[in-house]
Amino acid sequence: MKKVAVIQDLSSFGKCSLTAAIPVLSVMGVQACPLPTAILSAQTEYPSFFCEDLTANMPLFIEEWDRMQESFDGIHTGFITRKEQINHIFRFLDTFYQEDTLLLVDPVMGDIGNAYTNFDDDLLTQMKELVRQADIITPNVTECCLLTGLSYDSLYRYTNEKDFLQAIQEAGQQLRQETGAHVIITGIDPPSEQKDTQMIGNMYIDDVQSIYSCSPFNGKSYSGTGDLFASVLMGSLMRGEDISQAIRLAETFLTAAIQDAYVEKTPTAAGVNFEKYLRLLL
Repeated sequence: MKKVAVIQDLSSFGKCSLTAAIPVLSVMGVQACPLPTAILSAQTEYPSFFCEDLTANMPLFIEEWDRMQESFDGIHTGFITRKEQINHIFRFLDTFYQEDTLLLVDPVMGDIGNAYTNFDDDLLTQMKELVRQADIITPNVTECCLLTGLSYDSLYRYTNEKDFLQAIQEAGQQLRQETGAHVIITGIDPPSEQKDTQMIGNMYIDDVQSIYSCSPFNGKSYSGTGDLFASVLMGSLMRGEDISQAIRLAETFLTAAIQDAYVEKTPTAAGVNFEKYLRLLL
């Protein structure tokens, strides 16, 4: 059985990070080995939450797993509380990353044009170093802007879908050149010429192509969708499927879960109703 080290937080409510990654990878036949960066009573979009930062504990996991002579087929990083955690991840990679290991970095730093409260310039500097070591990166539009210097406000001044997508593509190509990683930009919501039709999609960029795929958008931004997308991607690649197949599967899975949450009027901070659709990943 393939094993993936998942380095991100555990939030009891919000259906994100480890509570998203573990069930997705498990149902896809992959062993998820969590290294928690923090424990939260609820994800940070809730009006009140408790957070226990686990930065000091990360080296202990590394030491114990190294003593156990463990190895990993994949390494998946997500929410990181501060730059010191990235320093520990570098040490983790020095210990466990091998030539045939797949490193997927989800550079979680913000969304909808706003950086998260833990974000600062030092974290951005370290994140730029981390994505340079990745095989695959999955930034959303906000994170793509932070990594490339593209102005989020200027991007959303485009009124033409073609120009908007061209700017996203150029930023993605810049990331590809700077990192050498396969780049998948998520949560792309271009301007629509038809007011009653809004779409959201993902763009995959490598050396030879840029592929944009989209589906109808209900205008709501749910917690954990990026984590679920990245987890399906990792699980699919661990099964030997190619990136295009992995993206299509993740989109099918998320479309069903998001629609269910919308019908049930689930609060966006609570995440999507993905559990009943895990069967789609078998």
